Amino acid sequence: MRDHIKILGIMNIVMGGLTALAGIAVLLLMGGLASVIAASLRASMGDSDGSAIAAPIIATIGLGIAIFLLLLAAPSVIGGIGLLQYKPWSRVLMIIVSGFHLLSVPLGTALGVYGLWVLLSEEGRRILESGGAALPAGVGYPPQQQPIQPY
Repeated sequence: MRDHIKILGIMNIVMGGLTALAGIAVLLLMGGLASVIAASLRASMGDSDGSAIAAPIIATIGLGIAIFLLLLAAPSVIGGIGLLQYKPWSRVLMIIVSGFHLLSVPLGTALGVYGLWVLLSEEGRRILESGGAALPAGVGYPPQQQPIQPY
């Protein structure tokens, strides 16, 4: 289960990084588009009011989308780092993030299902609550003998 926790941490860092990259791309695209619109309106109309209205609106929309995507990426990256370090708080954070990943079809859904499977398992809970110190069930403990059932 330790391997699954590490894999889940890495996958969430990658997912968060891709989301942040998309936010930066939107910011650059919309900022560039606003600059082109402002420059073309000034060239065709002189210094009229048209460029003063359109360019800031597009730039503001791009900035809003970029901030939203960056804020969406932050918990995934922070929780992924916490999982790699077996921090107890990362389990609760990543259960919530995995629930939100379910809404992002198809890759986020797969990551969300995998995350919930790992984090809601008894062994995953034990490992993360102990900070990575817990041994798997049955290791280091007296073996549990099952009673023999008659046929």
